[in-house]
Amino acid sequence: MQFIGVRDFRNKSVAIWKKLKAQKELVITSNGKPVALLSAVNESDLEQSLKALRRSKAMIAFEVLQKKAAHSGLSRMSLSDINEEIRRHRRSQRG
Repeated sequence: MQFIGVRDFRNKSVAIWKKLKAQKELVITSNGKPVALLSAVNESDLEQSLKALRRSKAMIAFEVLQKKAAHSGLSRMSLSDINEEIRRHRRSQRG
């Protein structure tokens, strides 16, 4: 996977679009840290791609919850605990 700095993304957009077409995915970085994933899509698979991305993010959040529960010795968390963890995770993802 190729990494592209925000400055290059802004200044060399035509070259970036060509790379995206060939690579299918690019990682956008700011100060050397990944901040976004650019993924090639087309009209016919846009909805499926969005669903897959959202499903993946939900699974990551679920795995984080499982690890926290296991680490803290909890075998079960209440629904309110789970919802609070989801809110925290979403806030942390927004930056």
